[in-house]
Amino acid sequence: MEAKKIYINTFGCQQNEADSETLMGIAEAEGYVATEQIEEADLILFNTCAVREHAELKALSTTGQLKHLKEKNKKLKIGLCGCMVQQEHRKEDIKNKYPYVDFVFGTNKVSEFASILKAVEGAKKRLFFVDSYEENPGTICEGLPVKRRYPFRAYVSVMYGCNNFCTYCVVPYVRGRERSRKPEAILKEVAALVEKGCKEITLLGQNVNSYGKDLEDPIPFAKLLDDICKIPGDFVLKFMTSHPKDATHELFETIAKNEKCERHFHLPLQAGSGRILKEMNRRYTAEEYLALCDDLKKTVPGIAVTTDIIVGFPGETDEDFEETLHALEHCRFDGVFSFVYSPRVGTPAAALPNRIPEEVTKERMARLLNLQQKVQVENNQKLVGKTLRALCEGESKSDPAFASARSDSGKLIHFKKPEGVDLTGKFVYLRITEARAIQLFGEVVS
Repeated sequence: MEAKKIYINTFGCQQNEADSETLMGIAEAEGYVATEQIEEADLILFNTCAVREHAELKALSTTGQLKHLKEKNKKLKIGLCGCMVQQEHRKEDIKNKYPYVDFVFGTNKVSEFASILKAVEGAKKRLFFVDSYEENPGTICEGLPVKRRYPFRAYVSVMYGCNNFCTYCVVPYVRGRERSRKPEAILKEVAALVEKGCKEITLLGQNVNSYGKDLEDPIPFAKLLDDICKIPGDFVLKFMTSHPKDATHELFETIAKNEKCERHFHLPLQAGSGRILKEMNRRYTAEEYLALCDDLKKTVPGIAVTTDIIVGFPGETDEDFEETLHALEHCRFDGVFSFVYSPRVGTPAAALPNRIPEEVTKERMARLLNLQQKVQVENNQKLVGKTLRALCEGESKSDPAFASARSDSGKLIHFKKPEGVDLTGKFVYLRITEARAIQLFGEVVS
């Protein structure tokens, strides 16, 4: 009997990517075979995101395109999971508007995917496995099978959930409260990955700086990093995401003394205005953030710092936005992930008055991007002529004659592929020959 084929499409963040790798691992353990061709799948699963409305609408639009596949193949099973479906209003939308979706399960059901598959296979009706984190706080299950997308890089979740309740953010409602894995389980997983030849390990958590606070024997995140760096082998250790209120000088010192720690730190600012930060419930001031960024750059010389910015938060004035631009000029970020504010159902900010008109947010976003592009070009120009170590990720998406790599500071570098040699998954040394805002060009140094 031919094995059933499963197709998984992932929307959203790295945690969703990690969840999808676990879901695929469980599916294969249950006898399914992965396929990249959606038309030949017996089971289609979309792992959805809820951070912004655009991500939800994209997932729903793509789901709508599956209707014709269902009409062609009545035996096809279609499922939705992830953050979007954890929301009650979206669950009801799917029930009422997408009758061809056979099953839905929430973020606290990933470990139960094997039993969900069995239930779906024999079901005569649609199944909804969604309950709130108040009903089901979520448990940490170790030892689940994982089908990793790349042999040379891996995501390792160190904790789940978030306790911060920023007023614009839906994550605490769809991912639950903070739950940390035990350090020995994390160390065992990383050691096994390194032994298999993995060269890049990314530790994941909604706020990795809070790691370990909820454990019976609490340990700081800096200690976990230090212990992982003691594992023998040549690998780069990355992590995300950090919350400024919990980022410590001890953490910066740990990065500085461990060469395995990536020389890149993602530190979300969100806004440069103290008034807006208070409305966002970020629990730090603009001045505290700037001082923290200064300390990070002083403690870890040469570190690349990136950030997140929300443009057009309710009530944001021209003066507030100017303070955000001032913060960008002060910190001189190596990258900014900027988004127009997106109201999320059930969050406090969604009820705030004084929404910013679209034409105003567009103008502000254009100014922010222009400033940031100028800063990034200036930052990257300083790297021309220098030799950087980088992990080759494979063929460039834009030109098959080139390969792409990431430096130890997270910089994207394109270089001409050597003839007859595949460097994918290997560290290479590249002399930088050209710098642009979001990419560098280099040549292999033998």
